[in-house]
Amino acid sequence: MQAFLLEHEQTLRLGAFLGVLVLMAGWELAAPARRLEVPRLLRWSNNLALVVLDTLLVRLAFPVLAVGLALKAEAGGWGLFHALEIPVWLAVVLGVILLDLVIYLQHVLFHFVPGLWRLHRVHHADLDIDVTTGLRFHPVEILLSMGLKLAAVAALGAPALAVLLFEVLLNACAMFNHSNIRLPARVDRVLRLVLVTPDMHRVHHSVIPRETNSNFGFSLSWWDRLLGTYIAQPAEGHEGMRIGVPQFRTRRDLWLDRMLWQPVRGPAYGSPRNTDDTGTARTEPEA
Repeated sequence: MQAFLLEHEQTLRLGAFLGVLVLMAGWELAAPARRLEVPRLLRWSNNLALVVLDTLLVRLAFPVLAVGLALKAEAGGWGLFHALEIPVWLAVVLGVILLDLVIYLQHVLFHFVPGLWRLHRVHHADLDIDVTTGLRFHPVEILLSMGLKLAAVAALGAPALAVLLFEVLLNACAMFNHSNIRLPARVDRVLRLVLVTPDMHRVHHSVIPRETNSNFGFSLSWWDRLLGTYIAQPAEGHEGMRIGVPQFRTRRDLWLDRMLWQPVRGPAYGSPRNTDDTGTARTEPEA
């Protein structure tokens, strides 16, 4: 089974990606959680163009990707798991869990280091949140993230199967928890005990800084609860909350060229002159 999965890695990953994308897009149309403010064609065309660019750059920049490096680590006996000689099944389970923790910690880092936030805020500057937001990342962030992921895979000596499962899970969960779908409250409460749900992650895309800096998990919901970064619901409710970044609130900012240029525009943090720190329009006093 493991040999089959690894032999057909690219096909499985592409199939899972397209399957989840189509499923979530259809679900959004059937049962949206929020009314979208921006035409879908504008956002989708530019968000998906960014995905294509990211994918091409990763392929050009890295001669070996995560699963390939895991295979090399297995052959060479590199990493913590090989040194401890733990059973393969346990290494697979721990590999998926610990790689998810690495992504959580990376996400926190990209929020609180100003230079990294300049890159990551491209993801947050979407004016709506739906399945394509989960794929919208600046190319430099994607390259840095891949470098960190490769370092984690090599350090852990995670089995190739664990890395493949983690990659598929991370990609699928990112699209699921960014989706503009409505889950029954009871289902959401149970599901978020293990996985990050759309309602849980939507809080993270609030324009309010306290909420932006919460709910960093992408797949497993445990890390936010354990490490004190969990907020259950947005202060203004899911239908009333404002999505995005205060500095970039025009439709022109959603175009591909503006997304690529955004990291060098304006201060790393802070609001534009005509908004307060919650992203709400401010009225200047009359003279």
